[in-house]
Amino acid sequence: MFRVVAKLSALISIIILLVACSPKLDWRTIQSPQERYTALFPGKPDKLERRIPYENQEFAQTLEAVKIDDDIYSISSIHVPMIQAALTVKLMTELQNNILARAKASGGKVDEVDAIYQASNQQRLPIKDYFITFRINEKSQQFMRVRWITRLASNGDAWIYQVSVLHPNINAEDAKTRLSQEEYANFFNEFCPE
Repeated sequence: MFRVVAKLSALISIIILLVACSPKLDWRTIQSPQERYTALFPGKPDKLERRIPYENQEFAQTLEAVKIDDDIYSISSIHVPMIQAALTVKLMTELQNNILARAKASGGKVDEVDAIYQASNQQRLPIKDYFITFRINEKSQQFMRVRWITRLASNGDAWIYQVSVLHPNINAEDAKTRLSQEEYANFFNEFCPE
């Protein structure tokens, strides 16, 4: 009887250790050849495709996202065909302005930081990261880190990417401090558009 209890206790201890040591983030490389990028997600993302209207035209948008605890990691890609490429800068600017204006209207804050991203050809290119605080009410807020990237394909098409993490603020740290931590930095640093 003592041996059975000892073995059972040992087995339970091993299971507890395995559960305690297993990471909550299950990093996996996601290849999206249709959207022309490779990314490292902290779990298996869900994928949503839709058409978005803009100035009497439509564009294909794909969203891949995963929720880990209360954090939402997402990549949105918009395909702008060559015949509509003249709208790329205007569309990108409107995407940025919508989010930044919403943050400011809520009484939040936006910090802009120089960063670098790597394209699939190993080329390192400058970019801006935005660390945003959205005020929900007097006692709560949300943090967001977002990066917008525009890439031109060899056929003249353009791609607009929005790479972002949305995090509920549970304590008093700021968006930049919280969303610069390794678990978030990996997501941004391993996004590689073609």
